[in-house]
Amino acid sequence: MKSGERPKQMRGVRQESRRFRLLVIVAGFFLVSLTFVVISKPDSILSSLNGKLPVDQAPTSILIQQKVNSPPATALETSTDALRGDPRVVDDEADPRPQGFKGEEEESRVLSEPDATSGMTELTPDKDGSGRKSNEEVLGGGGDGEGKSKEDRGHGPEKHKVTLPTVSNYTIHDTEDTQNAKQDDTSNDQQGSKPLCDFSNFRANVCEMRGDVRVHPNAASIMFMEPGHSQRDELWKIKPYPRKGDEFCLSHITELTVKSSKVAPECSKYHDVPAVIFSLTGYTGNLFHDFTDVMVPLFTTASEFNGEVQFLITDMALWWTIKYHTVLEKLSKYPVIDFSKDGEVHCFKHVIVGLHAYMEFTIDSSKAPHNYSMVDFNRFMRGAYSLGRDSVTVLGEYPKVKPRLLIIKRHRTRMFLNLDEIIAMAEELGFEVVIDEANVSSDISKFAALVNTVDVMMGVHGAGLTNCVFLPQNATLIQIVPWGGLEWVSRTDFGNPAELMGLHYKQYSIGVHESSLTEQYPSDHEIFKNPISFHKKGFDFIRQTFMDKQNVKLDCKRFRPILLEALDNLNA
Repeated sequence: MKSGERPKQMRGVRQESRRFRLLVIVAGFFLVSLTFVVISKPDSILSSLNGKLPVDQAPTSILIQQKVNSPPATALETSTDALRGDPRVVDDEADPRPQGFKGEEEESRVLSEPDATSGMTELTPDKDGSGRKSNEEVLGGGGDGEGKSKEDRGHGPEKHKVTLPTVSNYTIHDTEDTQNAKQDDTSNDQQGSKPLCDFSNFRANVCEMRGDVRVHPNAASIMFMEPGHSQRDELWKIKPYPRKGDEFCLSHITELTVKSSKVAPECSKYHDVPAVIFSLTGYTGNLFHDFTDVMVPLFTTASEFNGEVQFLITDMALWWTIKYHTVLEKLSKYPVIDFSKDGEVHCFKHVIVGLHAYMEFTIDSSKAPHNYSMVDFNRFMRGAYSLGRDSVTVLGEYPKVKPRLLIIKRHRTRMFLNLDEIIAMAEELGFEVVIDEANVSSDISKFAALVNTVDVMMGVHGAGLTNCVFLPQNATLIQIVPWGGLEWVSRTDFGNPAELMGLHYKQYSIGVHESSLTEQYPSDHEIFKNPISFHKKGFDFIRQTFMDKQNVKLDCKRFRPILLEALDNLNA
């Protein structure tokens, strides 16, 4: 062998030795890794992903598995936090059927999508028909045995299989449900420290809640679901009709319970719009009370929602909703819910119980939401009934067109005894006179159209004057006040509201000689000398004596200047 060939041979042997050692190391590493994969549990591998992936990308099955294995949570934490992620992966025993397939048994086990209103998910009755399960039962939480596992109940160990992420049950970019759940977890913080109800108003009590609110008509209750950290403990009783202090009226109104709670019935209906809950019994049926107790307060309370609001009515009066369907449909795009006949548990993000109300037939713009005023209400009513005139025509602008005067005629009480004489005087002054009667049976659409065509409306104190809401701006309302010291109540009921609506207002108080009471009492009776003294006998006496038993024979010569002032208003 040549001397140069031996070193080359030795180098070749060493290279082969290094290759062999590297191969042994690689093979050993592979065997160790394989042994670890075989011996280790898949659950451990998957669980290691959680915490490394964002919550919105972690498979829902992992999130649920973690909840099952974690210490019991509080009721609120379970209900709001446990179902984050994709709610479609809920069954531990995976169903081999295609996603979306539902047989009869599957329908009874399906978990509905969570609604953003409450952050809760509804479970329908399970196979054994034992009723609805709470989220605590699904995830192993809760107290009093209701949330215990099957093993704890003596039914043997319960299996918790992990569902691996697949195309059908896991979309890595499907984050919308998770984002909604996060928002719902803090939604009830919107209420802050503000009490659920405000009972400071002399006319009406109102409760307003923002967050997870459950309306349960069968229990006559409205529950505000509290965040876990909240110490709020409130319970209120409210009758949602704005006649605070009128015990006779409120005795016919259903009392509702408003309370804060961490436990409530599960939602059976979710709503994406706010709710307004109010009553219709009270004094409705009288035109004035239809407006002062319901229409004006409802407008004040619900207008801000631009139709996106759900009305729930306690003590339903179906005939009333039919009569005023035009207004109700203008304020809400949704059919009203009859509170007393509804068995659902409705879930809302925003609920108002009761209606904002102030003085009679009036809106206090300094206190009303968005500073609504009676001018806004007048405009709203003209718009709701598609009335053509927004303001009166200036006198003389159309020389051949006479100003129109509407006289509200009454048939039973507070009647004009010399109506023909009044008509003749008005026509002599240049008015085109229209006579009509407004009562509970009137077609409100037709009467509204008539009122909107006139420039001046007059009548004796009574509900018919409520129709001034349909008058165009700058029209004149003339109220005839019967004998009996009724000036203050007359101005309160119609004078102030008319002026706040942008109308001209004239009040004419009759004299003793214009009252039919002179036929019932001697001229020196106290009822003529000091009528105010009779007010201490109460409203029933006032109504029976000065309203129900009195008619008016207008002194046309004395009244004439009032009509002339109304004509002057049309020249402005």
